[in-house]
Amino acid sequence: MKNSLIKRINYIRDFIEVRAFGVCSYLGERMGIPSRYIRLYFLYATFIATWSPVIIYMSMAFILNLRNYIKSKKTSLWDG
Repeated sequence: MKNSLIKRINYIRDFIEVRAFGVCSYLGERMGIPSRYIRLYFLYATFIATWSPVIIYMSMAFILNLRNYIKSKKTSLWDG
């Protein structure tokens, strides 16, 4: 029973980490902090501040996706 619960929790965690926008991992790499601590910060802050961290997270995700899109469109060295 306990092993199946641990497997499910690990599956959910892996599912979220793979399909998340990459905001926490990006911030973790930039600041030198493990991304799991940043995820916990967003989770706790969401409960305390009622949804404002979610808005910040989604805007950061939008900016990162836009940044990745612009980087992928640059095809040559002279594009800038």
